[in-house]
Amino acid sequence: MTGKTSALGTRSRSARGKRGIGGLSAQTVLHYHRVLNGALRQALRWQMIARNPADAVQAPRPERKPIRVLSEIETRQLLDATRGTRLYAPVLIAVATGMRRGEVLALRWEDADFEGAKLIVNRTLEQTRSGLSFKQPKTAKSRRAVAVGPLVVDALRSHRAAQAQERLQLGASYSDGGLIFPTPDGRPWEPDGFTDAFLAFAGKHGFGGLRLHDLRHTHATQLLRAGTHPKIVSERLGHSNIGITLDTYSHVMPDMQEDAARAADKVLGAALGT
Repeated sequence: MTGKTSALGTRSRSARGKRGIGGLSAQTVLHYHRVLNGALRQALRWQMIARNPADAVQAPRPERKPIRVLSEIETRQLLDATRGTRLYAPVLIAVATGMRRGEVLALRWEDADFEGAKLIVNRTLEQTRSGLSFKQPKTAKSRRAVAVGPLVVDALRSHRAAQAQERLQLGASYSDGGLIFPTPDGRPWEPDGFTDAFLAFAGKHGFGGLRLHDLRHTHATQLLRAGTHPKIVSERLGHSNIGITLDTYSHVMPDMQEDAARAADKVLGAALGT
């Protein structure tokens, strides 16, 4: 496929779909293949075509990136390190809710229900070739309400007060879009810029190699290890189905299986009177 246009209409530098000039990741190519294959299958059922040409194309199998999960101590250390910086509140939200980067950066104050102690996710911030764009989440499950605890609510209240001071200092030059995590002048924080700031900070404070997305993995893994039902974790993450959650965090399942075995043994022991 090198140097040639594939059946999916993309140009890639290798058969594995490595990113490059004009190239797409293997995961993106896989998504395109699934959509195109589904459309062609429907056309086949309607007898609009004699066969499905997508069946002759082997979809790529993207390599799963290793997941790094912070321990509770490491989580506290990271939050302590970011305290007093612009990264503290968004990092806290990421690790406390499992939200995606674009979801965090798209949050508005109207999405924060302090009385109900929850954050409403109904859009995401994306960085496109034409600039920044607020879009609806890709799936219905991604549009969700995520419950938060008192610590998060208090942090958001403090963050709002600090933001109000910035707005007063800048006056008319402040671009007030109602965002919870904008740049100092109120404009949307570019996702790539936010990632760069986080990576630089993490590397400087002993968390080299820690990705922003690992905070999402940390949230999910810590909840599962604490005994939270996978269905609840799936809903918090905005996964389209629980199978994605179970597949992604299968590394936690062995511990849960052992816990289940001990619980079953305890119940059986009580039933047998031993």
